[in-house]
Amino acid sequence: MPLPIRLVLLRPRNAENLGAAARAMKNCGLSEWTWVHPEAEDLAPARRLAVHAEDVLEASGRADSLDAAVADCVWVVGTSSRKVEGKRRLSPRAVAEEMVQRAAQGPVALVFGDERSGLTNAEVERCHDLSAVPTAPEQPSINLAQAVLLYAYELRMATLAASPPPAAPLPVAATDTELTLVESALEEALVAGGFLVDEDSRGRTGLRDLFAPLRRSRLTRKEAKLWLAALHTLAKRLRSGNRGG
Repeated sequence: MPLPIRLVLLRPRNAENLGAAARAMKNCGLSEWTWVHPEAEDLAPARRLAVHAEDVLEASGRADSLDAAVADCVWVVGTSSRKVEGKRRLSPRAVAEEMVQRAAQGPVALVFGDERSGLTNAEVERCHDLSAVPTAPEQPSINLAQAVLLYAYELRMATLAASPPPAAPLPVAATDTELTLVESALEEALVAGGFLVDEDSRGRTGLRDLFAPLRRSRLTRKEAKLWLAALHTLAKRLRSGNRGG
């Protein structure tokens, strides 16, 4: 049974890239991918390049946003050369090895930006960690289909090298949606306690920095529910105390 590893392509512009990417995925045993707002309308060029991978091309999912595309995922990695505080920058090989491990706990996603400008700042922030191919500085950019092939190959090698899963089942990891609910509850509690002020950009940065360790800690679903209950209770008590004072 294939591992729940999903490639997410944001705003793909070039149909040929989609066809070549589909072929690369099938070469490496991958089949699950989602396109977010694809700009390539005529897929005839894609079908010409998707040699023996037309089924992968036709089975691509569609989503209206990155949030929707990764809502059920337990780990989301964006492909970007940017350095962002609080996010690890992993090599393609390291990403592949960790994805194979984490896929035992739930779906994982690898996110690619569009061919022209890559991921936006907001999309980079949305990802848990980042990865980039260590290209030569004389030619740092990589074609989208080439990038898909490079990561797909590393995922294939990591899958083949993976040891058998342990006999005891791993705890179910919290999904991206569940982590977002915990982050919202944390914000609610911090606002009620006076630590954050609504619509304050510095406060938003503080919230992101405070929540970053929780994202990195690989919360289980049970732990996320416990955090959610605790934060909701805390916010309720703080609001009640503020009214009483």
